[in-house]
Amino acid sequence: MRPPAASGTTVNLPPLQAVRLLDQLRERIRYLHYSRRTEDSYVFWCRAFIRWHGVRHPAEMGGPEVEAFLSYLAAERGLAPSTHKQALSALLFLYGKVLGINLPWMQEIGRPRALRRLPVVLSVEEVSQLLAQMPPGDHRLLARLLYGTGLRISEALQLRVKDLDFGQRALIVRAGKGGKDRVVMLPQALHAELREQLAGARRIWAADVEAGQAGVEMPYALERKYPRAGSAWTWFWVFPQDHLSTDPRSGVIRRHHLYDQSFQRAFKRALSAAGIARPATPHTLRHCFATHLLQSGSDIRTVQELLGHADVATTMIYTHVLKMGGGAVRSPLDVLPASPALMGSPG
Repeated sequence: MRPPAASGTTVNLPPLQAVRLLDQLRERIRYLHYSRRTEDSYVFWCRAFIRWHGVRHPAEMGGPEVEAFLSYLAAERGLAPSTHKQALSALLFLYGKVLGINLPWMQEIGRPRALRRLPVVLSVEEVSQLLAQMPPGDHRLLARLLYGTGLRISEALQLRVKDLDFGQRALIVRAGKGGKDRVVMLPQALHAELREQLAGARRIWAADVEAGQAGVEMPYALERKYPRAGSAWTWFWVFPQDHLSTDPRSGVIRRHHLYDQSFQRAFKRALSAAGIARPATPHTLRHCFATHLLQSGSDIRTVQELLGHADVATTMIYTHVLKMGGGAVRSPLDVLPASPALMGSPG
């Protein structure tokens, strides 16, 4: 979930209970319902900031120290603008939401300008070759689901049984990027595989219930409102992990969904086995989904809704991709009259 940008407005926040600064940072992030990924990122950058300044307390520092750290990240570490902006957001959150310091320098710090990059998009043939090289089972099904629905990898991994509607051929994405829900198509080609996946997941769920294991993680305060819901089949993961793990926030041992790192490794191996020399990632399947839909004549507003983009300008990047390659302007070299000198063998 993307956190709101820091502003100079005063927000009434409850007093912090934690003693250590980084624990206070985690407490405030969780109070504001930021994602776990955002929490890990903010803690990482705030810890790096403190250590870079010789373990000085941030309350003893200010604008010049923040500027110096960000300059170091850009000049010596060579961070990408998006990562640089992430570090800045973490520090602004620390000062504004944890330390309660809203000073003019917080708004005067220059923001790095993110450059728009064209996404890597594989051809239909390349996608087919890639999917064929994915290992059978969870990883192949997950890759086919990403390409068939345009989901982000985090959205697919967090799918629950109740989110699949075979009757309506629909898949509901709960609390996607920006905290928004949306509905996408459920490909007919995946119905049998998904039903088989659910059958395997149900066996895991039944074993957990019989063993008295804690239920799966519930969003927000639903675990307190509905204490037994976490153990219900409807809330179970579509892609459960094959072993139990400890919840890093609560310390409870429970069943988590598949880890994205294991899928990313399988994807990288499949990419190499397919002989595709492109810097593709699992997110590339989302780009392929959008581009191939537009190539087949789908309306850009429909694609925007399926992807969950707030602004159609974000979806327009795929129209730039369509202007490249075989569907674009014909190269003048291709219409140049053939010359015997050029067609003859060298030497």
